[in-house]
Amino acid sequence: MPRYEELAVGDELPSQSFPVDRADLVRYAGAAGDFNPIHWNERFALQVGLPGVIAHGMFTMAQAIRVVTDWVGDPGAVVEYGVRFTKPVVVPDDGVGAGVEVSGKIGALLEGNRVRVELTAMSAGQKVLGRAVAVVSVP
Repeated sequence: MPRYEELAVGDELPSQSFPVDRADLVRYAGAAGDFNPIHWNERFALQVGLPGVIAHGMFTMAQAIRVVTDWVGDPGAVVEYGVRFTKPVVVPDDGVGAGVEVSGKIGALLEGNRVRVELTAMSAGQKVLGRAVAVVSVP
């Protein structure tokens, strides 16, 4: 677990890659109760103008924050988290799926032993989350 006094603006968190396949989307849909066909039906997704089946935005958001929770060692240390969804994560039905690559860095040291972490989430070479920022309490 990081210690506040040892941290500096610009410090990088360990990056991670998260694979996403259609089975992940089905499991997430069941847990979240979000069975929108854009997340499982290729034909429907194409008919509504999407490039294919896309991952749930909240699924992508949840994958990204794992970089922070793994780094800090305590999911309860995240006191704020927000993102803007900029591009969808397209998940092909090819036996491989997609990947989301997430990196993070400390953007600011805040009062009360808190830090602002700025995240970057990419898939297929495109930024899929914008303004992805978490405020984390560290010892």
